[in-house]
Amino acid sequence: MRIRFGYVANALGLWDASPSKALTFARYSALPKNERMEKLRSVTAQNLQHTKRILYYNIAHEIELYRFSSSLVPLATHPDVMWDFITPFKTEWEELGQLIQQFKFRPSFHPNQFTLFTSPREEVTLNAVTDMKYHFQMLEAMNALERGIINIHIGGAYGDKTEALRRFHQNIKKLPNEIKRHMTLENDDKTYDVEETLITCEKENIPMILDYHHYMANQGDVDLPLYLQRIFNTWNACHTVPKVHLSSPKSEQAYRSHADFVSIEFVLPFLKMAKVLNQDFDIMIEAKQKNLAMHRLIEEIASIRGVRRISSSAVEW
Repeated sequence: MRIRFGYVANALGLWDASPSKALTFARYSALPKNERMEKLRSVTAQNLQHTKRILYYNIAHEIELYRFSSSLVPLATHPDVMWDFITPFKTEWEELGQLIQQFKFRPSFHPNQFTLFTSPREEVTLNAVTDMKYHFQMLEAMNALERGIINIHIGGAYGDKTEALRRFHQNIKKLPNEIKRHMTLENDDKTYDVEETLITCEKENIPMILDYHHYMANQGDVDLPLYLQRIFNTWNACHTVPKVHLSSPKSEQAYRSHADFVSIEFVLPFLKMAKVLNQDFDIMIEAKQKNLAMHRLIEEIASIRGVRRISSSAVEW
């Protein structure tokens, strides 16, 4: 069983390397009209440059999994802006894409919690489609569609989970198939548990990402070992290994919040559970300390008897 590890967006320790520098609509609107586009391009150029620096950090540390920031392009989906963020940066997107191809990165995006398909309000669904298109355009611009994914949650229950799930299956039809092919769903920590998410994924032929921390916070009646193979099987049509999210609670009082680092004691039961299946998979670390938390967890897992380190960011068990 081979496990590769990755992290989210920002490589801590790199000086001034945030790929998520923002430009609010209020700040944009306050600028003279002849300066607005220049400011948009300036912030975007900075985010793309920082992303390239982070990819080089990943190359140096043999990290093949990376979740790109959804905030690379400020105001990309704002209805009063909606600017062309591809053409002015064609070279920069292509440079990122060349690194992705050369070093075989597995890129991903995770749009925010407002990108959902269960709302009874049509404008929410249309905004979700717009946001998914934005993320798809970035993958496309980087020539990263082959391995790139866009992960979201099912959404809210709105007081009637059965009806909300019916709406999901109806509303998802508004998403172009070429984008849906890159979509994944994960179980969440409050509403849709592992079983509900899995059934939805199986109906829509969408790969499921298991979030173990979310499972522990929202177990329902699910005995995870009985579901894990089915979850992994949702990836069969993608011809790529399954993906899992790992984090651990900040505290008992703030159980759903992510801790700075990942507790080996918290995640070890899952790793042993997965070992029974003996199937390769990837792990995205969602701790506050990002790459630093990832490195620490790999060190701790590699020290377990029977685990062999095969690169800076991968182990074999």
